[in-house]
Amino acid sequence: MRLTRFTTLATITSIAALTSLALSGCSTSTSASGTGATSGSAGTPIAIVASTDVYGDIAAQIGGDKVSVTSIIDDPSKDPHEYAADARNQLSLSKAAIVIENGAGYDDFVDTMLQSANNPTAKVLNAADISGYDQKPADGEFNEHLWYDFPTVQKVVDSLAATLGALDAADAPTFTANADAYKQKLTALEATEADMKVSFAGRGAAITEPVPLYMLQAIGLVDKTPGAFSTAIENGTDVAPDVLASTLALFSDKQVSVLAYNEQTSGAQTEAVLNAATAAKIAVVPVTETLPSGSSYIGWMTDNLAALKTALSQ
Repeated sequence: MRLTRFTTLATITSIAALTSLALSGCSTSTSASGTGATSGSAGTPIAIVASTDVYGDIAAQIGGDKVSVTSIIDDPSKDPHEYAADARNQLSLSKAAIVIENGAGYDDFVDTMLQSANNPTAKVLNAADISGYDQKPADGEFNEHLWYDFPTVQKVVDSLAATLGALDAADAPTFTANADAYKQKLTALEATEADMKVSFAGRGAAITEPVPLYMLQAIGLVDKTPGAFSTAIENGTDVAPDVLASTLALFSDKQVSVLAYNEQTSGAQTEAVLNAATAAKIAVVPVTETLPSGSSYIGWMTDNLAALKTALSQ
């Protein structure tokens, strides 16, 4: 699902007003470039704001102690789709030198808040644009959960290192070295996917939402879920009875080997699917859209792959 569903224009407007008051206490005038983004000069860390802690964690690994990172969505106990903006986030965006967003409609609130933050000089890294994927495919369905796609994350890391280096030339070699080391870890994850594909390609899989779909496809699994089901769940609308029946039949008829279940969003229809999988003794792998507490991005994705391997090996 996208993070924008519960964010209202009124909320953004009121926050902009609050932030304006907060900033007025720090400065008596506003320059054409806004409140002034932190750029890393004179040893000051480069200020980075990420839409979620997924991109925030990646930024921290590439920037090291040369950056300060703020993640807007940073609590795994909160449903990211019910995000409500606050003045603290708006203030952080007003001071950001770099903003990292997922794009493709997933976190549009970042662009809205950034426009109100009076910070036109911020460098915006949009993962969907960086991915190079067609965001308007022929079937009309673009999977915006790009952090489950390691080739895209590789490109985001390169883009981030280059942007940091442009802002802080003296530390550019450090950013490049950090990026290269990080990409080796991503390459190792891709190798794990390739190994799993040898064993599991062609097996059926079911999803409640397309959150982990890039990973499932890289392993060679075939998504058997009716498109109308996952689309309805992602958009927060009711699933038609015949569509739900077809989805439940995936488990009773043993058409799938695993259910990848987004445990951050649930309802009667997703619970029905979970119960059907359990009753049919189909392995269930819970997935999330944000970092589990205490996890890093690499550790999280390593755990996801391990859980899928265990499930598919049953």
